[in-house]
Amino acid sequence: MSFFELLERETAEPRAALLASPVIADCLERRVGADSYAAFLAEAYHHVRHTVPLLMACGNRLPPRLEWLRRAVVDYIGEEYGHERWILNDLRAIGRDAEAVAAGMPSAATETMVAYAYDTVQRGNPVGFFGMVYVLEGTSVAIATRAARIIQQELALPDRAFSYLLSHGSVDVEHVARLTSLLNRLDEHEDRAAVLHAARMFFRLYRGVFDALPRARGAGPIDDSDATAAATRREVA
Repeated sequence: MSFFELLERETAEPRAALLASPVIADCLERRVGADSYAAFLAEAYHHVRHTVPLLMACGNRLPPRLEWLRRAVVDYIGEEYGHERWILNDLRAIGRDAEAVAAGMPSAATETMVAYAYDTVQRGNPVGFFGMVYVLEGTSVAIATRAARIIQQELALPDRAFSYLLSHGSVDVEHVARLTSLLNRLDEHEDRAAVLHAARMFFRLYRGVFDALPRARGAGPIDDSDATAAATRREVA
């Protein structure tokens, strides 16, 4: 079994719990609210803007034995640079004050997730940062494109309001393929353990980000155990 396959198996439970978040379930069931989408974009801005600084910090702390991974980090930086500006453009396209979002503060859940990412890189094993990459890119592949199309249809929004979600849904398919190759090259137990631990944590932290979003008006309570089972079925399908 490859390390990526092990990672998939060992994180199945927290991954299903993330996908069972009520806001995600609402969206996939076409219970969509404009405020929910705007809030999602705002929180995305406040963690995506840290992607490049985190990659730079990660690359700086990687040991010489992982020079090949540092090269990959350089490539990631070039690809991820400026993506937070796409989110601000999406906010403008739906009539929201992008400048106010940029000048504002994230939710406590988003701030906590970002803080944990910096702590992982600066205090722990920097390779653990790829646990966050695994969670965010894998989640994008799982739901981003489908969610974008549902939101667009239900709220009658233009294509230009989805540059972030639609780009990540398609581009992250390629990113996950590359990430699979990178993770499978990790052969030290300490590096694999760091990625696995971080991935488990980031699934839970990212679930917190979604749980902090406002739900669509009229969305009822969702039984978490039922939602988790439904998310698992969707993933298998």
